[in-house]
Formats: sequence, structure tokens, C-alpha cells
Amino acid sequence: MYKYRSMTPDEQKKIVEERLSKGYPAHQPPHFIESGKIYLLTAVCYEHKPILKIGYRRQQLVAKILDVAPEFSLTVDAWVVLNNHYHLLAQIGEAQRISKFFQHVHGGLALAWNQEDNCRGRQVWYRYADRNIQNERHYYTSLNYIHYNPVKHGLVTSPYEHEESSVHWYDANLGREWLRDLWQAYPVRQFGEKWDNYEEIV
Repeated sequence: MYKYRSMTPDEQKKIVEERLSKGYPAHQPPHFIESGKIYLLTAVCYEHKPILKIGYRRQQLVAKILDVAPEFSLTVDAWVVLNNHYHLLAQIGEAQRISKFFQHVHGGLALAWNQEDNCRGRQVWYRYADRNIQNERHYYTSLNYIHYNPVKHGLVTSPYEHEESSVHWYDANLGREWLRDLWQAYPVRQFGEKWDNYEEIV
């Protein structure tokens, strides 16, 4: 979105024509989600505004996601919510229901938060991106990436310091040693470096 804004009219026209020639929507990312597969899903606040900076909003979002996910044939294996975006590692039951899932989760919360902030009509969310999990290594590296994300963005110094993260579920159910072994076996390293600036969500 942000690169598009800085382009000349001719450059904008060219990129739209290229997307249309491939059968993609003109201005939004194509989603090729398949039922029965696992995806790393990322949703971002509009223009990266820190609308989720207030802790109870992050908690509301987590509660809403986990509450309605089964209704939309979604099994959430890992999650993290930060100040302006969130990540889910999820198993997709019915691909055609994913967009409805995001609409349901985002719509009601956006309305409530806009009322709180006296910002009627404000756009809270932008779009979401999806990345198909390819294999076991990709899965566990993604899980580690999700739990490390608050550290990556400078919010905390340890994943365990961030409340709105599934790291606490794994810690309680599988143990700190299991998490440490997983980190050593599937290190994050440069994972996500080229796309965690959300430039692909255009």
C-alpha cells in the first residue's frame, strides 16, 4: 500500500495492469488458501497505527479469536498480538471461511474501539497476509517466530514477558525445557526479515 502511494500515476497504472493480467485483485494480495493446510496468518492495523497498544484491547482480540475460531473451522496453534499487528499459526478447515473469520473478529472490535476513542468511521484494520506452512521445520520455526515477535519489535526482552502470546500456554502445558529445546532445534535467525515490515500487505 505504501509503495503504491509513492509511485507515479504511470507506475501505478502499470502495476495494476500486471496484477489484473495475472488474475489478481487490483490492489489487494491474492489469497490462495487451501482447506486442510496450515498457515501463518498476519493481520495489521491500518497504516500500522498502534491501536492495540492498550493492553486490554490485545486481550480482547485474543479472547475473540480463540472464542470464534472453531465456528469458522479454524484451529489456532499459536498466536501473538502486538501494538499494531498480530500473527496466528492456524490449521484451516474450510478455506472459504477465512475472510469471514477476519471480518467477524475485526468488525465488532473496530466499532467498539472507535466508540471508545471517539473516532467514528476510523479504519482500524487493513488486510491480512497468509503463508502456507511447507513442512515440520517451517511449522516449528514459525511457532518460535511468533513467540519471539514481541522481542523482535523491542516491546520486551523475553518472550515470557509479553502477556498476549501462546508462549504461556506452551510453557504451562509442555514446559520451559520443551520450549528451549524447540528454540535450539528450530532457530528463527533471519526468518521473516523480508516480510515482517508488511510491505506484501498492499
